[in-house]
Amino acid sequence: MEKIQHNYVDVKGLKLHIAEIGTGPAVLFLHGFPEIWYSWRHQMIAVADAGFRGIAPDFRGYGLSELPAEPEKTTFRDLVDDLLDMLDSLGIHQVFLVGKDFGARVAYHFALVHPDRVSAVVTLGVPFLLTGPETFPRDLIPNGFYMLRWQEPGRAEKDFGRFDTKTVVKNIYTMFSGSELPIAKDDEEIMDLVDPSAPLPDWFTEEDLANYASLYEKSSFRTALQVPYRAWLEEYGVKDIKVKVPCLLVMGEKDYALKFGGLEHYVKSGMVKEYVPNLETTFLPEGSHFVQEQFPEQINQLIITFLKKLI
Repeated sequence: MEKIQHNYVDVKGLKLHIAEIGTGPAVLFLHGFPEIWYSWRHQMIAVADAGFRGIAPDFRGYGLSELPAEPEKTTFRDLVDDLLDMLDSLGIHQVFLVGKDFGARVAYHFALVHPDRVSAVVTLGVPFLLTGPETFPRDLIPNGFYMLRWQEPGRAEKDFGRFDTKTVVKNIYTMFSGSELPIAKDDEEIMDLVDPSAPLPDWFTEEDLANYASLYEKSSFRTALQVPYRAWLEEYGVKDIKVKVPCLLVMGEKDYALKFGGLEHYVKSGMVKEYVPNLETTFLPEGSHFVQEQFPEQINQLIITFLKKLI
């Protein structure tokens, strides 16, 4: 960890934080929620040891990156444009993208908009998904589903506000580590789904929790609730919805996301290859939504083996 360097890149008037280590072909790691650059600590060191340059930014409004003036107006395209400017500032023309959770969506969005800048895409926990209102049928989703609750302006803020930041992060990590979709009853809020006495996952330490909490105390959850949740219906803005570079998808068999809207069938039946034709898929039998922290050595090996085939 001490070998990882921390710097800032000026992007559209914002100072965006990047962690980096190593030299060689660039691998850009894109975090999800409730994660930040720190969630890639194991992978960054591994790819650096394997001859790559590992770079993990905090998205705007996350972690050590500066908060935009109006976080509530942040879009997925803002994150894509930020990455382009970041790569230009770092002098990187082509990059391997590795995305987790909503970072997977950003990776695919970037690959659609800037295909000449991407060598390959690896995603964890989330496959390529179509976007737009028709892809998120609210009539088929329970009203208490966490994404719907967090899309309501002010509701998550009020829910989270009952607890300190550390407890909120702990609750979300605990909840998202499970195999069931987080759905609250009418008289519950999402934070109520977690038993306060529930232990942390055995692969997630108190030190890890403290690191996440300190960074969210700095950034707050303002941008995080906007992107991904309140910007989720935003479209890609391109006509050709096909990612043509080599791609790898890794998912845990016990990832709650597989139970969302036919996602498991979409992946296992091969339907996803209509949009990502050059896709390899790997499932980890005991894997949760946080496979890169739960099984770092396996994920490191999968990523490095995949990348080395393309050099």
